[in-house]
Amino acid sequence: MLLGYLYKLRPNQEQSAKIDSWLDLLRSTYNWSLADRINSYHQSFIQGEYCDLRSKAVASPLTCCIVKGGATGEPWKDNGKKRSVCEMQMTSLPELKKARPWYKEIDSTVLQQNLKRLEVAYKNFFSSNRKFPKFKNCSTFRSFTYTVGVKLKGNKIYLPKLGWIKYYNSRPLPDGFKIKSVTVRKKSDGYYVSIRIEDVSVPSFPIKPVEEIKTVIGLDMGLGKLIYCSDNSAINNPKFATNPKTKRLQRIIQRRVSRKKKRSNNRKKAQKKLSLFQHKIAQKREAYQWQAAQKIVNSSDAIAVEDLKISNMVKRCKPKYDKEKGRFLKNGQSAKRALNRLILDASWYSLIQKIEYLAAKSGKIVLKVNPKHTSQECSKCHHIDSSNRKGEKFLCVRCGHVDDANFQACLNIKNKAINQYQLKIKKRTFSQKKCELIKVGRDLPEPKQLNLFQTSTSELTGGKRRKHSARNGKQNVPGNLGKQLNLFEQENNYRASDTL
Repeated sequence: MLLGYLYKLRPNQEQSAKIDSWLDLLRSTYNWSLADRINSYHQSFIQGEYCDLRSKAVASPLTCCIVKGGATGEPWKDNGKKRSVCEMQMTSLPELKKARPWYKEIDSTVLQQNLKRLEVAYKNFFSSNRKFPKFKNCSTFRSFTYTVGVKLKGNKIYLPKLGWIKYYNSRPLPDGFKIKSVTVRKKSDGYYVSIRIEDVSVPSFPIKPVEEIKTVIGLDMGLGKLIYCSDNSAINNPKFATNPKTKRLQRIIQRRVSRKKKRSNNRKKAQKKLSLFQHKIAQKREAYQWQAAQKIVNSSDAIAVEDLKISNMVKRCKPKYDKEKGRFLKNGQSAKRALNRLILDASWYSLIQKIEYLAAKSGKIVLKVNPKHTSQECSKCHHIDSSNRKGEKFLCVRCGHVDDANFQACLNIKNKAINQYQLKIKKRTFSQKKCELIKVGRDLPEPKQLNLFQTSTSELTGGKRRKHSARNGKQNVPGNLGKQLNLFEQENNYRASDTL
């Protein structure tokens, strides 16, 4: 079993300065290794017989890499096998320390894990269709990893070449687990350490088989509400970054940053305040998503969600160019920009990740379905038409079924998951539905069947109300009667007063 624990570090000034200097050195090594890989690829496949297009030097083993997949370092092992590109660059680390002695302050495993990080980025590019690895700057390179030599003692952790560092021991590590790796990460409010532990003797979290699933809940991600559920419940969307108060504060802090002189200390201080403000928003969003995910996982045996491609949903609109007028036309990007901000603020991808994590931890399963026509299909007659939905309202043009469009999509997602994975769902009986209706206190009573001479009044259609009398009050106002009189009683009362 693999687990991860996150703690906040409490380093002193010397340790904080050393962590910052390590990040700068590791970032330069990462960028240099990436440039070395790009150059070796160009020399092997693009430049042909020339080592450099500017100097037009002939390619040779002494001037450039002409081996496929080559890089700086020793390409062959002692047993005669060829090293991978990452291993070739690792063999050049001792030479790097000789040429630049300040790299000796960094732990050797940290330097090796830095090159493996680049290797993982390359594998993701070729295997999972991600973007090509980019050069890192100060804001995108903020962590490094240990694999050996880490120790824990009370509220202190020992990191090689950094020493013993205090941390907030918010929860103890379980017994019997061994430390696999430790990642030190810098954030706007301080330094954090992520400890990855493993225990081979403990089995992984059990996953409930499809045959044992009895209840399924369908989820539809929204913007008015964060999540719409198929049981006619919804989770509110606080809009942490897009509410008016937060937008105004962020605009003020951003304006203070832009007014400062570039590359000045005052601009760095203002930028730090802005990043701290954004970090607090992210922390609130993350805490709220964990609570929402826990409620959803506890509600049923399986969770059905849409397999959304959120990166495509927030892309810019294609430009429209008029050749006759020679200018660009309106393409709706200004309106879509606000929609993109709401989608990014809702953070659907991270919310689904948290649901998957808690579901796996609880032995439950998350079912992903195709989102095609989920908001246009009628759950009653299964008729698909784009005219069925008008904003937040759903009206089937065939059978006349009326419902909220988001809750209608939840039912379609649930039905798709049942059909796709061939689930045997336990149906509710009539008595269970009746009990659920009785529990709801705000439901209106059923209207009474009236005869020909009766009219609909509050006494017939509404519930029993408490009768209030004007004479029950402390002040006895003259002229107020104790009960409501009808027409004939009022006439008799007036006649009695006339005779007096």
